[in-house]
Amino acid sequence: MKTADLIVIGGGLAGLMAASVAASHGQRVTVLTYGSGSLPLASGAIDFLDALAPDDSIKRLPDNHPYAKIGFKNIEAASKFLVDIAAQANLPYVGRLSAQIPVVTAVGTLKFSALVPESMDASSLDEKKKIFVVGVKGLKDFYAQMIAGNLNRYFPDKEIEFKKIDLKFLGGRDITCMDAAQLLTDNEQSLANELKALNADADDAIILPPIFGVMGNFSRSAVTTQLRAQIIETTCLPPSPPGIRLQRAFMRHLQKAGVKFFENSKVVRGVTQGRNVTGVVVESAIREKVFPAKKFILATGGFYSGGLTMREFDNPKEPIFDLPVYFPEGAENWSNKELFSGEAQGFSTTGIITNDRLNPVDAAGNVLYDNLHIVGANLGGCDKIFERSAGGIAIASAYAAALA
Repeated sequence: MKTADLIVIGGGLAGLMAASVAASHGQRVTVLTYGSGSLPLASGAIDFLDALAPDDSIKRLPDNHPYAKIGFKNIEAASKFLVDIAAQANLPYVGRLSAQIPVVTAVGTLKFSALVPESMDASSLDEKKKIFVVGVKGLKDFYAQMIAGNLNRYFPDKEIEFKKIDLKFLGGRDITCMDAAQLLTDNEQSLANELKALNADADDAIILPPIFGVMGNFSRSAVTTQLRAQIIETTCLPPSPPGIRLQRAFMRHLQKAGVKFFENSKVVRGVTQGRNVTGVVVESAIREKVFPAKKFILATGGFYSGGLTMREFDNPKEPIFDLPVYFPEGAENWSNKELFSGEAQGFSTTGIITNDRLNPVDAAGNVLYDNLHIVGANLGGCDKIFERSAGGIAIASAYAAALA
């Protein structure tokens, strides 16, 4: 097998981002995936940090935080790169690192993110006279009446009206947002006709579940051009059409760039020579296969995706390269006494520690492999869920590692 310039292990947000950046700079890239990755579970919005101005807060983080090692220039460049990739697939994103954009969640609360699909941008709700929250007959796990009620807490001076529509092409059975998004493609006129009946004008907003197809912004454009009111999509339970749209935007770019994909490829161990990784071994029903490369990026995720494992308490493992894993020692430091305590959870800081080039290091700071780079949820040293930085760290570390 020919030696690749780069092998990316993992097909989640960090893995796809790393492969895209490397391919954009002329590298011959191979991606090894085992599973569908994280994006089908994601909202599509990218959180960098839970702060009114994420850029200012990122610059004040301690030196051991992943962002500090990635560097702010790489964070900015990663943000722009993702927006450009999405735009190429007719999936416009809005936002910037210096502010946060409101998004309506599946329960009618507002969450704030730095980068948001244009279809989910709820910034204008303050200016609207009337807000229609529209449910779809047969659509499960989307409770439009509850969303309308909860939005009243944020906009008590607005007229918020719950409506239910019947898209008869859905077949009269209970379906998910993903089902509806797939069925809506080429059936947009039925939705447009139902929404026209609301008689919403340019000063109004229509809030819908995220059902505008699974490829870019094409389905939404077909409907919005026939209406005066702004249409805003909410988040939803997985599988998430906005997350899948972003995944497909990356895949479109990677396929055009000639990146090789090997799906259902479980990498079981690395082949090393001193401080150099020469290849990785993929499990096969017949025989194991070695994939050689000049450089490797580990994007297999944390505990949730099996990128880190822990069969014994206080003994977390990285299963492919047997890298040392940082964790807070002692059961009392592993989790907070109160689950919702307003503080980071110790177990969530577990991960691999790196240098500024995102090479793995040991407890003394010595580099273990010069051509192996760690990205995304594999990185330790912060609680990405608590500080709401998972998406930002994923794309920024992937960007930096691809060019390291």
